[in-house]
Amino acid sequence: MSKKSASFRVESIDIFRALTMFLMIFVNDFWTLKGVPQWMQHSKGSDDAMGLSDVVFPCFLFIVGLSIPFAISNRRMKGDGNGIIVFHILERTFALLLMGIYIVNLESAVREGMVVSKYVWQIAMVVAFFLIWNVYKGNDVRFTSMKILGYLILAALAVIYKGGDPANPSSMETHWYGILGLIGWAYLICALIYFFMKDNLGLIIGGWAFLVLFNLADFAGMLDFLDPVRAKVWIVGSGSMPAFTMAGVTASVIYRNMTSKSGASQNYLWILLILGILAFAYGFGTRPFWGISKIRATPAWVGICSGISFFAFAFMYWLVDLRRSKSWADILKPAGTSTLTCYLVPYLWYAIITLVGFSLPLFLRTGIVGLVKSLCFSLLVIVVTGLLNRVGIRLKI
Repeated sequence: MSKKSASFRVESIDIFRALTMFLMIFVNDFWTLKGVPQWMQHSKGSDDAMGLSDVVFPCFLFIVGLSIPFAISNRRMKGDGNGIIVFHILERTFALLLMGIYIVNLESAVREGMVVSKYVWQIAMVVAFFLIWNVYKGNDVRFTSMKILGYLILAALAVIYKGGDPANPSSMETHWYGILGLIGWAYLICALIYFFMKDNLGLIIGGWAFLVLFNLADFAGMLDFLDPVRAKVWIVGSGSMPAFTMAGVTASVIYRNMTSKSGASQNYLWILLILGILAFAYGFGTRPFWGISKIRATPAWVGICSGISFFAFAFMYWLVDLRRSKSWADILKPAGTSTLTCYLVPYLWYAIITLVGFSLPLFLRTGIVGLVKSLCFSLLVIVVTGLLNRVGIRLKI
């Protein structure tokens, strides 16, 4: 494979990421609404069902996987050694886990015992994230000071934190690491798999199959003998979370192995569709045994959402890379290139409007009108992210 093909940027990945982030902000705003249709909400863990909100996160994990081969290969092309690349993987994982732990604890924070309001704590947390992971130009000592200040703020927030039962509040705990933490663990596993296996398609597919089968084996009771170590050493989501990410890695490695072949672009589209069909067959084939459930991370959820991800990416690849239709996504671009910034902006907004006591009238937060409001909110967050980028505020890990 040529260096040119190795570093080639697939534009549909960025746009797919932006569109998925738009949907993530949209569904994450449902808590402010009344009368949201059931099919759009998260399904209960005990239900054999799946709503729109249960699909967005798997698609995002799939996109994380799509990006891994290009990111690591580009670092190799720039001359980064293996040690530097592994350090970057660990550094990014640490950042995601740390932010995930703080956000999860935010959800159970209580006013009792804390010297500041929960929402002041929330604002300070996001400000600290911005200070630490903002992209600063140059290596000025002032920028290092800002990062140190960010860590000091996080340390102070951990000291004053109280959560759980208001009558007997507890200190910060790991809990389940949160959405960002789940992304961090999935990224770590799949980035290391790709780091060692590179573009060897057979080994990459083997890694993907292992994670899928690990999830299946856990539900089939075949891993019960590992119960003594389950609490200390386990694959996040019993393999489900990294399985989504590894599906994305597989899609990218197939692309990277085909770019030098004549007519590969159209053939790649068909391969994505075939993979989507196979994933659907696996998902619906395992549904009768354990049902579809995001909460329980069942094999059916893994298969069906992987299939949706393959089909969605196939459509984006056809539209953006083959048909060259991409101007429609210009307004969403900040969500694809400054994803972390976009994800954190709502945390600032929700805390600020709560502190000032601002709330829209109920009729603007109910039913179809409410859904339109959340769509507009998601778009506004992306626009604000773009404006922040222009003034030099852009997070990157």
